[in-house]
Amino acid sequence: MVKIQQYGLALLSLSVAWPAFAAGPAVWGEGMMVKVRPDATVPGSSTEVRLTAARDEFASFQVALHGGEAGLRGVRARLPALEGPGMLTGPDVTLYREAYLTTRQASVPGQAVGRWPDGLVPDTDEVARETRNAFPFDVPVNEARAIWVDVHVPRDAPPGEYTGTVTVEADGGFQRQVTARLTVVDAVMPGTSSLSTAFLLSPVQVCRAHMGRDNCSSSELQSLLTRYQQMALEHRLTLPSIFLRAPWPPEWSDFDATWGPYLDGTSPTRLSGARMTSLEYEGPLIAEDLRDFTEHLRQRGWLGQGFIQIGDEPPHGSTFEQVHAAGELVRQVAPGLRTMLTTNSLQLKNNGLEPLVDVVVPLVNHLDGTEPGFVGDQGATYTGFLSRPGTELWMYQSCMSHGCPPGSSMPENQPGSGWPSYLVDRSAAKARAMEWLTFLHGGKGELYYETAGMLPTAWTDQHHFNGNGDGTLFYPGTPSVIGGLTDVPVASLRLKLIRQGMQDYEWLKAVSDAGDPDFARTVARELMPTAWRVPDDGAAFDAARLRLIQRYQELTEGNPLAPRMGATPGLVEAPSQGGQVASGTNAAVGGCGAGPGGSAAVAGGLLWAAWLLGGAPRSRGRLSARKP
Repeated sequence: MVKIQQYGLALLSLSVAWPAFAAGPAVWGEGMMVKVRPDATVPGSSTEVRLTAARDEFASFQVALHGGEAGLRGVRARLPALEGPGMLTGPDVTLYREAYLTTRQASVPGQAVGRWPDGLVPDTDEVARETRNAFPFDVPVNEARAIWVDVHVPRDAPPGEYTGTVTVEADGGFQRQVTARLTVVDAVMPGTSSLSTAFLLSPVQVCRAHMGRDNCSSSELQSLLTRYQQMALEHRLTLPSIFLRAPWPPEWSDFDATWGPYLDGTSPTRLSGARMTSLEYEGPLIAEDLRDFTEHLRQRGWLGQGFIQIGDEPPHGSTFEQVHAAGELVRQVAPGLRTMLTTNSLQLKNNGLEPLVDVVVPLVNHLDGTEPGFVGDQGATYTGFLSRPGTELWMYQSCMSHGCPPGSSMPENQPGSGWPSYLVDRSAAKARAMEWLTFLHGGKGELYYETAGMLPTAWTDQHHFNGNGDGTLFYPGTPSVIGGLTDVPVASLRLKLIRQGMQDYEWLKAVSDAGDPDFARTVARELMPTAWRVPDDGAAFDAARLRLIQRYQELTEGNPLAPRMGATPGLVEAPSQGGQVASGTNAAVGGCGAGPGGSAAVAGGLLWAAWLLGGAPRSRGRLSARKP
C-alpha cells in the first residue's frame, strides 16, 4: 500500500490564505466556509486548496479575486480535470460565478447590510448541460469577487490523490493559477441521503418565476419541476410537494412515467441511485382520494416515502380539533400512510395526539431551547412517543431562529454563536449546522417549509418573514438572466452549504454505525454545545469532519466485519484488494491497489490535518404560509 504523504492530506475548505498587500489584482484559493463579500474581503495569496471526499461525495472550494487598484476585466476560469489514479472531469467538475444579493435591512441586528454572495451562475449548468453566462465578468477596483467550484467524485473513482489546476485569465494577458489537491478516501457515500428530507416547493412560484403568470398547467410545469427535483437530489434533498392541487387525483400513469424514476432512484443524477425520501399527499381530505393515493403508493413500493401533514403548528396554523379530525380520518381510511405534525412533545401529549401522529417535527428551538418549557435538551420528553413502532422524530427551523415579526430578534444570536439559519446574511457555518443537530437529537429527517417562497424576485429581493432568504433556496435560471436556451433552477450558495451538512451527517452516521457512536456524538457536541450556540468558525466544522473521517478509517481498516458507509443493511463490505471487489460483497470497485494511497495512509494524513486546523417577543414559525 502506497503511503499518502502528509502534505497531500486533503481538507474540505482551506489552505491558509495569508494577507497580500500589493496594490495589483490578486487571485487566491479559498475554502467553502468563507463568504467573499465585495467590500469586506482582504486579498489573500494562497495558491492551493486541499480537499477530502469519499466516492459519490461532493467537495467544494472557491477561487477568490480582488481587483486591487487596477481592477480586472473579462475574467474567465477553467478547470479541465483533476487527475490521479483516475480522472474527474466533464459533468463532475462545475464552475460558477457567484452572484450578489443586495440586502437593505439586516436579518439579525449588527449584521452587515449590502451585497452578499448567494446565487451561483454555472459555466455549464448541471441539468440541461448548456453553456451559461458565468464568464466573462469584471472585478471592479478595490472590490472582491469569487468563483465557486464543485467536484463530484464518481462512485467508481479509484481512491488516492488527485490534482487539478484552476486557470484564471483576464484581459491584458493577466493569468493566475490555483491548484486543487483532492484526497479520495476508500469509502462510498450513499447516493440517497440517510437523513430523510422534505424541503417543500410551491409550483405556483415556479410558474410565476419562469412563466410570468399564476395559471400554469401540469403539462407546462412538469419538465421544470423535474429539473428542480434533479437539482435537489444532487444536493441530497427531496422536494416532496410536486403536485398541482388541481385537478385531483392525478393521472397515475402520467405521474408514474414522470416521477417514478425520481422515487425509484433511476433518474439522471450524478449521485448514484439518488431517490426521493418523501412524497407529500396534497389532495383534499376525502376518504376516497386518501385511499386511492395510499393504495397506489403501496402498489408501487413508495408508501414508505409517502406522508400527509395533518396540521400545521396547532393551535396557530391549525386547531387541535382539525388535527384530531384529520388524523382519525387517515387512520381509518388510509392505514399505512404516515402522518406528520409540526408540534412539540408538550402539545403532543397534552392534547392526546400521540396515537394519531407518526412523524413529529418540533422546532429546533423547542428541542434544545431557551424559552420556559423548552430549556435545554428536550429529547427525553419524546421517549414515550418514539417507543411506538413506526414513529420518527424530525426537526425544522423557521424564522424563530432570527425573529418572525418585523423588527424582532432572537437574543441568542450573539457574535460567534446563535441558532442554525438558512439566511443569506448569516455565516456559512449557520447553514451547515442543522444536520449535525439532527444527528445529536436522534432525528431521522428534516423539514423546511419552502424553497421557492420569493423565487420570482430572488435575484433582487428575498426579504421574507423578517429575514433575507427565508424560504428561498433556489434562483430562477431563465435564459434572459443566465443565458442558454432552457429554463433551469440555479442553486444558492446556501444550498451547497446544506448539502455539506447532509454529507457531514453521513460521516457522523458512518462512525456511529462502525462502532463508535460516543465519538461521533462527542465531536458534534464539542462543535455545538447547544442548538443555539452554533459557531461562525467554518474551520471548526472542517476540523470536526476530518476527525470523523479519521475515526471511520480507524474503525474499518483491517476489520472486515465493521459496517461500511453506504453498505446495504445486513451486508458487510469486505476490503477491496487490488482495485477489485471481494466475491459476495456489495463493495464498490477501488481500494489500496487502485492507485496511490489507501485508507490506512489517509488516517495518518488526517491526524496531521486535524492538528493543523486545531491551531486554527417571539413568534411561532409559519408552515401555513408556504403556499400562496
